[in-house]
Amino acid sequence: MDWAIFSFLAADALQNGTIYALLALSLVLVFAVTRVILVPLGEFLVYAPLTYVWFLPPEVSGLNLRGQIPGTAWLAAAMLAGWAFLERKSLRRAGLLALGSLGVLGLAWWGAQGVPLWLGWFLAVLVVLPIGPASYRLFFEPAKNASVLTYLIIAVGLHFAFMGLGLVFFGPEQFRLPAVWSGQTQVGLVPINNQAFLVYGFAFLSALGLYLFFSRSIYGKALRACAVNRYGARLSGISPSQAGYVSFSIATLIACVSGMLLAPLISPAYFQGFLLGLKGFVAGILGGLVSYPLAALGALLVGAMESWAAFQASAYKDAIVFALLLPILFWRSLRSQELGEEE
Repeated sequence: MDWAIFSFLAADALQNGTIYALLALSLVLVFAVTRVILVPLGEFLVYAPLTYVWFLPPEVSGLNLRGQIPGTAWLAAAMLAGWAFLERKSLRRAGLLALGSLGVLGLAWWGAQGVPLWLGWFLAVLVVLPIGPASYRLFFEPAKNASVLTYLIIAVGLHFAFMGLGLVFFGPEQFRLPAVWSGQTQVGLVPINNQAFLVYGFAFLSALGLYLFFSRSIYGKALRACAVNRYGARLSGISPSQAGYVSFSIATLIACVSGMLLAPLISPAYFQGFLLGLKGFVAGILGGLVSYPLAALGALLVGAMESWAAFQASAYKDAIVFALLLPILFWRSLRSQELGEEE
C-alpha cells in the first residue's frame, strides 16, 4: 500500500466515520435519557433527503412530482394526530398537536408547489422532524419502566415498519440530489468533495452544541439528571417524559440534517438507513452507549476499519465491521456486575 492509496483510504474513513459519529452521538443521547436503543434512527436519516426529492423542480430531480405531497408528511401528520388523541384530556396540548399535524401537511404542500432549493431543504427537515418525538410518545412512553430488551424489541419493530413504509413512499430506486456546495478541493493527493466539508463542519458544530447544551443550559442539565437517575430527577421536579421528547427531537434533528448533507455523496434510497444506523450503533457500543467521546472515537475506528476492509476484502467489509462487536461485548460481559437498571 503506497502513500496515495493510504491517503484515499484515510479520506474515505474520515468521511464515513464522521457520519457514524453523528449517529452514535444521537444513539448515546437517546439511550442515556430513555434507555431506548433507537434502531430506526437510520430511517430518519434517509427520510429527510428522500422527502426533499418531492420538493425539487422537475429539471433538477428528473421526476414530475409537482403538487404531490410525500408520504412522510402523511406519516408525520398521522402520528401527530394520534399523539393529539392521546392528549385529549388536555385540550390545549391536543389542540396544539392537531395544529402541528395540519402544519406539517401545509409545509409539505407548500414545498410540493415549487420552492427555491434552499427553502425545500429546510422544509424536508421540518416535515420529517416530528416523527421522532411522536414515535416516543406513541410507542415507547406507554411502556413506562419497561426493560431495555422490551424497548429494543419495540425499536426493531419500528425499524421494519419505517423501512417498509419507505419502500411504499419512495420506491426501490436511488435518487441523485444536488449538492449544497459543489466542486472539489485538492487536499494533498486526494480530491475531496466540498460537500464533505459541510458534513465535517456540522459534526463539529453538533458536538460543540451538545457540549454547551449539557454543560451550560438548564434543559441540558435536566437531561443529564434523567440520564443519571430518572427517579431522582422525577423527585426533583424534572419530567422524564419531557426529557424523552427533547432527546428524541435532538437525535432526529441531527439524523435529518446529517442525511441532507450526506445525500449528494451517496444517492439515498429507502434501504440505506439500516446499515448506516447499524454502524453508528457499533460505534456507540464501542463507547458503551454512555460516553460521547468514546462513541466518537469508536465511529472513527469503524470508518477506518470499513475503509481498510473495502480495499483488502470488499466482499466482507460489512462483516468485518460488525465483527468489532464481538470482542467489545465479550470484554464488557467480563466487567459487568449484577446491578439494577438505574445503576
